[in-house]
Amino acid sequence: MSNTIIEGMDFDMLFLVVNNGTGSRALQIAKKCGISGGTVFRGLGTASNSALKFFGLEDVKKEILIMAARKETAEEALDTLTEKLQLKKRNRGIAFTIPLANLLGNRNCVYNQDAHSRKVEDIMHQAIFTIVDRGQAEEVIDAAVAAGSQGGTVINARGSGSHETSRLFSMDIEPEKEVVLILTEQHTTDAVVASISNAMKIEQPGNGVLFTIDVSNTRGLF
Repeated sequence: MSNTIIEGMDFDMLFLVVNNGTGSRALQIAKKCGISGGTVFRGLGTASNSALKFFGLEDVKKEILIMAARKETAEEALDTLTEKLQLKKRNRGIAFTIPLANLLGNRNCVYNQDAHSRKVEDIMHQAIFTIVDRGQAEEVIDAAVAAGSQGGTVINARGSGSHETSRLFSMDIEPEKEVVLILTEQHTTDAVVASISNAMKIEQPGNGVLFTIDVSNTRGLF
């Protein structure tokens, strides 16, 4: 296996949020496009559809697939997944790519100290990631919707930090976390971030973490 990086090689992270049970099929499709593998997370999708809420179905099980590949490969996989999974139809899923500065663990990749992530031209959407204690994701979603968001995806996780670790029977306990992923149009991002920050008091130590990332390509948004 070669450990030399190809000059000028760009990499993307491909995110895919699909209905429960679709993740494995999506990964197989991506592999046929040249992506070596990915990681699948379980999550919940939140909908602002009033009919779904009336029947108590606003929370839908989701699978979140994260894959990294060369920019050209990721774009091919994005187009193929859009077609095969019919992402142009409502409620089939969403997908987006994010430029990466460095990628390790993939063939022909070494760490480049001078690397910088590519600038996204003509930014139309951004991804907002909010990490909070378990049970608080709904508050994050409510704050986002109040600022114009259509909902988001909640991923279960675990966290460890000076403000979060407690002790039980002389053992450190790492509380469960929830990661809330929200896609917004670029011009509404600031309002959504401000609403979440005010509701969750994010700037106070131990209350959570929030960050935004420019998105280069999106599919499945309506």
